[in-house]
Amino acid sequence: MEKTEFSSIRRKLGKTQKQLAALLGMSLKTIHSYEQGWRSIPAHIERQLFFLLIKQRGKNKELIPCWEQKSCPNREACPAWEFQSGDLCWFLCGTLCDCTNDVSYRDKISICRECSIFKRLTE
Repeated sequence: MEKTEFSSIRRKLGKTQKQLAALLGMSLKTIHSYEQGWRSIPAHIERQLFFLLIKQRGKNKELIPCWEQKSCPNREACPAWEFQSGDLCWFLCGTLCDCTNDVSYRDKISICRECSIFKRLTE
C-alpha cells in the first residue's frame, strides 16, 4: 500500500489522523510517518484498513458470499465457508480460490486486489 492510498482510505473512513491512530492502536506520529512516506505500511495495517473500509461500506449493501459469486466447488473446505464470511475471503488466510492458499498475506492481497469481489467491496 502506498502513502496516497493510505491517506485516501483514512479520508473515506471519515477519520482524522488522531482518530485513526486511536482506532489502529498506534501513535499519531506513526500515522504521520505512513502518510508522509517515511515508513512503509505493514501488511497487518493494510489489512485492518481494508477491513474497516469494507465493513463501513457493507452496511448498506446486500453482500453475496464469494462461494456463490464464484460457484466454488470446494466451498466446504474453505475457511470463508466454514466461518460464513464470504465477504471476508480477502481477509482470511488459507482460502482456496485463485491460488491464494499457502501464500503470505502480502501475496494474497495482491491477488485479491484484482478480484471482482474485492473490487466491488472497495468501490
